[in-house]
Amino acid sequence: MFERPLFNFLFRLWNTVAARRSVATCRGGCGSYAVQVGKYEKNRESYWFSASFDTFNSSSIVSQGRRLGVIFVFKSIMSSENGKTFVGIGSVFALGIGFAWAGSDGGATYVGIPVFAMGVVMAFLIQWIAFVPAMLQRTEMFFDLVGSVTYISVTLMALYFVPQADARSYILALMVCIWAGRLGIFLFARIHKAGSDRRFDNLKTSFVRFFGAWTLQGLWVTFTLAAALAGITSAKREPIGFLAIVGVSIWLTGFLFEAVADYQKSTFKKNPGNREKFIQSGLWSISRHPNYFGEIVLWVGVAIVAIPVLQGWQWAMLSSPFFVALLLIRVSGIPLLEKKADEKWGGQSDYESFKRNTAVLIPKLW
Repeated sequence: MFERPLFNFLFRLWNTVAARRSVATCRGGCGSYAVQVGKYEKNRESYWFSASFDTFNSSSIVSQGRRLGVIFVFKSIMSSENGKTFVGIGSVFALGIGFAWAGSDGGATYVGIPVFAMGVVMAFLIQWIAFVPAMLQRTEMFFDLVGSVTYISVTLMALYFVPQADARSYILALMVCIWAGRLGIFLFARIHKAGSDRRFDNLKTSFVRFFGAWTLQGLWVTFTLAAALAGITSAKREPIGFLAIVGVSIWLTGFLFEAVADYQKSTFKKNPGNREKFIQSGLWSISRHPNYFGEIVLWVGVAIVAIPVLQGWQWAMLSSPFFVALLLIRVSGIPLLEKKADEKWGGQSDYESFKRNTAVLIPKLW
């Protein structure tokens, strides 16, 4: 399936190299040419190569050409940008395997295969399958929707394959599916209206980086779903008690916080008069990122519901809401949005006042 895009990629590289030859000199009239390949630039990366071709020996030309091509492709793949992406993908695999192993400890199995591990594999497979048409069309239009479908699919798969699903399993599955369904529809409608997602402008043009983004989404699903998936697939069963009631209440609070915040911001943006303005009303008057606050809170609620049935290494799955908080607060969420807002409104008195008086994440109620 990838043969033709790969061939086209190599063919373009070869044409670029051939077109950029800078020196071709004959040595001693013997028909041997020293070809120094000039500078190739793409994505701010530069490479230099040299090779000798014997015009009277076609096999030598082929051999040298292959050697040059191999060196060029290797240099391209291992360029600073792509190299970092490969390292990132390797780290994602390692973390995914670690979570699959820990979450499967004390969990249910199907034909000898841990159901939790099946869920992790499924999360990645869905991303890789969806990546194919996305890469061929150079589109990110259904990226978030696929993420939501993954949450629901993995959850329902786990619910189906566990030997005895109990009330806790159904509650956890319902919480995940309601959240994923609502958010998926909201995000898909938003990008459909916008036409594109600027986060992917520099990603979808690169096979490696775009594949890395889809692979990272598989890990994101694994991280956030870990506690719920461990609770559903655990071999230990306990009746619904106080912790489950507390967990559902916390989840509902977070869910409503996120949903209302999303609704308020989308309504704000629909008003043409707010085109160049920033929202500072409703929940956005007490937190600069109330939707992220709600998402972190709801996953804490999910983890609390799962606590009574966790055992062994499954306890490590309680790290799930902490990973969500870490990524949203320090990596991909708040830092990017804060930077974007500062670039757009920084220096304006009303915006600077809003930043001083409004909490970044946890709502300031006084």
